[in-house]
Amino acid sequence: MRRWFSDSGASVARFASALAAFCLLLSSPAWADSAALTQVLQQKPTLEGFDMCYGGGCAAMARITLSAEEWQRVVQVFTPTPENAAAERVAISHALGEMEKMVGAKTGTSADKAGTFGVWGKPGQLDCNDEAANSTAYMKLMLKEGLIRFHDILDTKRRGFFLNGWPHTTAAILDRASGERFAVDSWFYDNGQPAVIVPLEQWKSGWKPENSPAR
Repeated sequence: MRRWFSDSGASVARFASALAAFCLLLSSPAWADSAALTQVLQQKPTLEGFDMCYGGGCAAMARITLSAEEWQRVVQVFTPTPENAAAERVAISHALGEMEKMVGAKTGTSADKAGTFGVWGKPGQLDCNDEAANSTAYMKLMLKEGLIRFHDILDTKRRGFFLNGWPHTTAAILDRASGERFAVDSWFYDNGQPAVIVPLEQWKSGWKPENSPAR
C-alpha cells in the first residue's frame, strides 16, 4: 500500500476526488427517494396521465398528459410498423428521445445533460435513476398503445459499485422470441437524443458509447 501511494500521486488525487464526489451523492437528499421511484416504476401509464422523475433519484416528480397530436409524434417513429425485434429496438430508441423532448418542454428538463458528475444539481437535471424510471414508464405506455409488439418491459437493472465503474441503473427490455435481454439507457446523451440499446450483458460489463460525454 505504501508503494502504491508513493508511486502515483496522481492516482491518489483522482481517487480522493472520486471518493469526495461519491460521498456528496450519498449525502444528497435527492440521491434516492425509493418511494417515489417505486411509484413511477409500478404505475400503469396512460395518455391521460403518468408520472415522471427528475432532480436526481426521483427527488421531484411531475404529472404528464399527452394530447392526441403529441402522441402522434411517437406513433410516427413506429411508422411503418417495424417488422422484427431489431427494427423495433431502433424505433424504441428514437421514440424515447421524442418522449424526452415533449416531456422536457412541459417540465423544464429539456436542458438535461448527459451523465451525472459535472452537471449535478443543475436545474432540470436527471440522474440514471430518473432516466431508467422514466424510460420504463414511457415504454410501458408504448406497449399499452400497441406500438411495442416484439418485446416485454423488464424491471430496471443495475451495475457497478466500483467493480465495473460507478453504480449505474438502466431500463431494460426482453426480446420475446430470442429471450435476449437489452439495456435501454438514455443517460449517456443529452435530453431528446435516442436512447442506447445494447445487450444487457454487454452493458453490465461497464460498456459506454465512445462518443458519450457522460461521466
